[in-house]
Amino acid sequence: MSDTLIYLDNNATTSVAPECIEAISRCLRDHYGNPSSKHAVGDAAKTETLAARAKVAALLGASPPEIVFTSGGTEAIQQAIRGAMALAPGKQRIVTSQVEHSATLMVLKHLESQGAEVVYLPVDANGQLDPAQLDQAITPDTALVTLMWANNETGVLFPIEEAAALAAARGVLIHCDAVQAVGKVPIDLKRVPLDFLSLSGHKLHAPKGIGALFVRKGHKMPPLLFGHQERGRRGSTENVPGIAGLGIAAELAASGLGAYETSIAGLRDRLESGLMAQLPQASITGAGAQRLAGTSSLNLGGVEAEIVLDRLDRAGICASAGSACSAGGTEPSHVLLAMGLTPEQALSSIRLSLSRYTTRKEIDRVVQVLPAIVQTALADAA
Repeated sequence: MSDTLIYLDNNATTSVAPECIEAISRCLRDHYGNPSSKHAVGDAAKTETLAARAKVAALLGASPPEIVFTSGGTEAIQQAIRGAMALAPGKQRIVTSQVEHSATLMVLKHLESQGAEVVYLPVDANGQLDPAQLDQAITPDTALVTLMWANNETGVLFPIEEAAALAAARGVLIHCDAVQAVGKVPIDLKRVPLDFLSLSGHKLHAPKGIGALFVRKGHKMPPLLFGHQERGRRGSTENVPGIAGLGIAAELAASGLGAYETSIAGLRDRLESGLMAQLPQASITGAGAQRLAGTSSLNLGGVEAEIVLDRLDRAGICASAGSACSAGGTEPSHVLLAMGLTPEQALSSIRLSLSRYTTRKEIDRVVQVLPAIVQTALADAA
């Protein structure tokens, strides 16, 4: 891959940190044993998993036994939701939002087909959730509240601390999809009374194929995969290289969190101000809400996002659209539609998402290239 390539699609996936690659290589080379084996090679692999579990727990303000390793964020989310329903027998109501990730929405649709009642709370024009509406939606029949911490398309942060307190006060289980938030915002589960929290390694510079589920002490979470591993909560031989990589990624995120929030927010602001100065027809979606430091959702004001993204790609800049591709073609993003954008505006939106490796030079290059691409595309369409 070219050294001049600019990668601004970090909410989709991140590059693997060099330190993680070294940890993964060490496990593949030296610590290849089964952690359940009672010999030196197995013990070395078990030591790797124990160390990584402690590092992930430290990042979340949790205790190591509360961390269950999974194959990724989707598995963690679905185990939490399905498991929570099993922990609340006789209750069929689930409260969520209209802007959740498809990993959440698809399992909820499945549960609806089996008789569950799902309440989809609206968001305002800035993508924000009203805690008062959440409070009103919780009834005696509510088994679970499941909400994301940070939106993957807009970066808008939900009031998770308030939501968790509301659920706890009503005696209702609450799960948080924190896939986009972990490593980007401070999370302290000693203070925030979440019952379950899901994360994905490849969103914080660990490899794909590894994630984790926080299960608060006291909950006997039923597994999706049966087996004795992970204290009976997730069967299958542990992915030791992936787990080790996730542990290092968690350690790096914890040590660099303050600097990340400050430096990346500065780069995002530089990006947005530079683009808005040249694109008067454009707007920033969710600008009025608290957002992740490194996420910018741009409504380009009429030009087709796919055209812009293709030309950006040819210019060596990787970004993504605020839309979902389906067999029938490109559909407007359900997130942007829920925020009040028209289908045309949603299909004219792109997402630029930064990482701790993004540089000022790269941002300045995007500010130089993107407006010209948009203006040319608008002229071509006229």
